[in-house]
Amino acid sequence: MTPPHPSADKSVALVTLGCTRNEVDSEELAGRLLAEGWRLVDDAAEADVAVVNTCGFVEQAKKDSIDALLEASDLKGDGGRTQKVVAVGCLAERYGKELADQLPEADAVLGFDSYRDMSAHLQTILAGGHVESHTPGDRRTLLPLTPVERQQGSLSVALPGHGDATDVDVPTPASGPRVIRARLDGRPWAPLKIASGCDRRCSFCAIPMFRGAFLSRRPADVVAEGRWLAEQGVKELFLVSENSTSYGKDLGDLALLEKLLPELTAIEGIERVRVSYLQPAEIRPGLLRAMADTPGVVPYYDISFQHASEPLLRSMRRFGSREAFLDLLARVRADAPEAGIRCNVIVGFPGETVADLDELEAFLTEARLDVVGVFGYSDEDGTEAEGYAGKLAPEVVAERLDRFTRLVEELNAQRAEERVGERVLVLVEEIDDEEGTVIGRADFQGPDVDGVTIVHVPEGAPAPQVGDLVPAVVVGTEGIDLVAEPR
Repeated sequence: MTPPHPSADKSVALVTLGCTRNEVDSEELAGRLLAEGWRLVDDAAEADVAVVNTCGFVEQAKKDSIDALLEASDLKGDGGRTQKVVAVGCLAERYGKELADQLPEADAVLGFDSYRDMSAHLQTILAGGHVESHTPGDRRTLLPLTPVERQQGSLSVALPGHGDATDVDVPTPASGPRVIRARLDGRPWAPLKIASGCDRRCSFCAIPMFRGAFLSRRPADVVAEGRWLAEQGVKELFLVSENSTSYGKDLGDLALLEKLLPELTAIEGIERVRVSYLQPAEIRPGLLRAMADTPGVVPYYDISFQHASEPLLRSMRRFGSREAFLDLLARVRADAPEAGIRCNVIVGFPGETVADLDELEAFLTEARLDVVGVFGYSDEDGTEAEGYAGKLAPEVVAERLDRFTRLVEELNAQRAEERVGERVLVLVEEIDDEEGTVIGRADFQGPDVDGVTIVHVPEGAPAPQVGDLVPAVVVGTEGIDLVAEPR
């Protein structure tokens, strides 16, 4: 029997860890629960049930997710409101019953397939009932192998963040599909999911197994959600996926992202659109031109290089080389001279030699990247690299991680200094009321992990508000952060 809607005093808090894709999933869950009569609260201590949207990407992210679950569970013993804690998200999807057995503090561990029925599950758990923990499986097997066949089979597959509202009573707009999502913050930017899953088989990555095969959202759904976000006061759309360069391949049009960008920038209220996670082997000249030539698309290139040594990249099941990557960067900057470029790299991969490290260092030194994230290799359950020979000792991986972290900190700070004198347009995200400090991001700075621009507003000048776009000139730096003055 389907449980009734919860009474108005039943509250839920969503605690989100990990990437912006997880943030979209949390806001869809929030929209579903709101439509089912739940009251959303910000603080887990003020909620009847805390839903922790976990991350299962790398070892540290897993530890952070478990810590968050334990912290939420501690609230149950404090005599406060919190009664139950539920784990969802990538860690829950990836480990399911195993996580439940090892973490009895969680009252349930639910996978992606539970999201549509989350309201009923939470009511059952609050009433003292039991909801079976998720049984993990390879989600790549849930969709047809051929991308063009996937759209027909997608309706039976849970796709968090795709906004399928056919099963929930939400308001129907005058035109276009319904949007099921609730904002969980007041930021002037928001992630917008354009696809889920990944078809690549990088030997170190487990994401395709628990996120599934690649599937694009239909452009009309993406645009409709973009319009809805604009109505909520969003000024910047941050397009997210596991692989944005594959967008449209299952819809029969690999140039679909180029066609989607002008539709998104034309939405009333949207000032800029940012594209994330580009695979270097799939970047097409047409996409580079569209990103550079479409007004409103910012010159921001989030490119997944991972390394620069050609032999090591082959072992990672990836393509490229130092020369190929530098050529790609030259093409990016030919179209967008002030482009902001970020990437992640892995050090300590099995079989990595001193020559491989020298190649990576040479690439990073020549590339003039704005931001580089450095990760030390660790085995991921079920991946090909887990069975590789040539594993490096943990202390060797740690030494290489420290060496390259210090290297990129210096290189990225140098790149920031090169921007002194540049004119920038800063989206204001935060204002320190006590000191009047204005903090935001320039066009080439992505949210959360790419540094910020601190705007020093002259005394007596009008104070900008959160969401304003402030023209400024870079006058200094603080590490990778920029310091600017309005002009």
